[in-house]
Amino acid sequence: MPDGSFSHPQQRQFNPYSDNGGTILAIAGADFTVIAGDTRQSEGYSIQTRYAPKVFRLTDRAVLAVNGFAADGNMFVKKVKQRLEWYRHAHAKDMPLRAIARLIQTMLYAQRFFPYYVYNILGGIEEDGSGAVYSFDPVGSYEREACRAAGAAQSLVQPFLDNQIYFKNQAAAPNQSHPAHLPLPDVLSIVIDSFTSATERHIEVGDGLEIYVVLAKGRSAQGLEGARGIQELSTKSDGDRVFVIRRELKKD
Repeated sequence: MPDGSFSHPQQRQFNPYSDNGGTILAIAGADFTVIAGDTRQSEGYSIQTRYAPKVFRLTDRAVLAVNGFAADGNMFVKKVKQRLEWYRHAHAKDMPLRAIARLIQTMLYAQRFFPYYVYNILGGIEEDGSGAVYSFDPVGSYEREACRAAGAAQSLVQPFLDNQIYFKNQAAAPNQSHPAHLPLPDVLSIVIDSFTSATERHIEVGDGLEIYVVLAKGRSAQGLEGARGIQELSTKSDGDRVFVIRRELKKD
């Protein structure tokens, strides 16, 4: 119409969310946990940056991996770290892992009407010294698992983890059973193979890989010797320990 009116109803909408690709995973062992993520941040067919970390150290016994909308993920990690700092000042100790899991659940559920568009995986060491992985959906539903993948290549990586960690569709040798937990070197190999394969098949995964390893108090670093690009992030040498291993992935 010449006066600017319309003969039919018009609709306008704004979507505040975006999916920035990438993939994260975590695997729990008997006395360790491995949490990993790639570093590519993309939107559609455009790579925004080749180094956008998705895995963050919270304490010496807890590491959080976030994937989905990068802006929401970065803000959520910032808020979680702030809450943990308040707890540290009030109680003179770090919050236990399962309490961090419940904290994350309540923070996500509180925003359920305008959620953080992020899938979180929390990994670390429980108070009894066992490795643990907690996976979350964007509105706070969570459960403890032995392994979990999330992100763009979840459909490629999770079936591989189901086979290698849960031994789905694998028959045990006669008179033998599958092990309850794999040793650390085997888990690191599975993580590296997962991301190498996902990078070959998915355009939103690649560039770099960060693998965080959380070891229980008293456990030796056996299995990490000779790893290229390893760095210790622990604040105390006599408690739980956190290491990060950085590797290159394909950049095409």
